[in-house]
Amino acid sequence: MQSVAWSLSLFLMALITAAFVIVCRGAAGERELRNPYRGRAVVFALTLIAGVLITLTTLSPWPLPAYAANPAPAAKVIDAVGHQWRWDLSESTVPVGKPVEFRVTSADVNHGFSVYRGKTRIIGQTQAMPGFVNRLRLTFDEPGQYEILCLEYCGLAHHGMLATITAVAE
Repeated sequence: MQSVAWSLSLFLMALITAAFVIVCRGAAGERELRNPYRGRAVVFALTLIAGVLITLTTLSPWPLPAYAANPAPAAKVIDAVGHQWRWDLSESTVPVGKPVEFRVTSADVNHGFSVYRGKTRIIGQTQAMPGFVNRLRLTFDEPGQYEILCLEYCGLAHHGMLATITAVAE
């Protein structure tokens, strides 16, 4: 998807540059300006069509998960409560290859609930807020250790707010 966006951006930049050059060359000569509005309707229509096409192609994988309309039952439900500065999880193991639903809330302040595979690969995140329960559905594809970190600065010991969950093959 990034290569498509990059190619489309280059094409549109070239198009704008070409239009700029044409306008500059036309302004250099002493021409009589007959109808200054002649091409505006065409340019507007092309811009509108390009905007709609760009929007449709970049939003084709809609950001809403497929299960939002018809959620499949989760194999396991885990309650996660954020506290300054720890996570309380109802369970610490999850099955590999089956959907797991985290019901995330906070006992005190806002926290960012994020699940990482290794140190750099985030596989899901949501907000933990007092008085609200946010649901995060994940399917763990690989067995192993996953870290749960806080992504929202929640106080002095925020950097130590860590929990571990283990994905096991059944």
